[in-house]
Amino acid sequence: MPSTELLIAFFATTAIFAYIPGPAMLYAAAQTMARGRWSGLTAALGIHLGGYVHVIAAAAGLSVLFHAVPALYMAVKLVGALYLIWLGVSLLRAKAQGEEAVMPGIEPKSAHRAFFESITVEVLNPKTAIFFMAFLPQFIDASAAFPVWLQFVVLGTIVNLMFSSADVVCVVLAGAVIARLRRSSRAQRLMRRAGGAVLVGLGVHVALQKS
Repeated sequence: MPSTELLIAFFATTAIFAYIPGPAMLYAAAQTMARGRWSGLTAALGIHLGGYVHVIAAAAGLSVLFHAVPALYMAVKLVGALYLIWLGVSLLRAKAQGEEAVMPGIEPKSAHRAFFESITVEVLNPKTAIFFMAFLPQFIDASAAFPVWLQFVVLGTIVNLMFSSADVVCVVLAGAVIARLRRSSRAQRLMRRAGGAVLVGLGVHVALQKS
């Protein structure tokens, strides 16, 4: 494995990146606002599991394809952006049932929907693949006893766990705010619409980004 000094730098840098507010944190917060804390937590889990697709891709060198074929990067990015917008619009159009806002055709409090949506959102985010490909090699030691691909997997897993811890913190904080507003049906509608608006905004932002 890399030297102690390199590992310390790795953990410090990863922690900084993880706790800077970003799209994943906003997405998890939006799911929490729209569907409640449990859905927010399952969304964070879905993002976490989806992240392993990019870890494996980086270890196998597949992420290089996004640099080699810009059209592929753009296509995946636009599909992911449109999916986010669709999720946001669906939440904006959904009607509240009981204490939870639901999307058309599903039962209240169905956190499993948020879970599978989140996996899809993360897998369709090519910027995550680019991040792993650009970030992890800075801390890989080619002369270490462990093979390079295993170092990618281990370090990528640590990065994924640290980023997910930040998502969970964001969900807990958003859930605490929502718990205070849950007694008001008007507040519930506003939270659902705010969550939908955040997802639409994220989708538009991703679609319009130049890289």
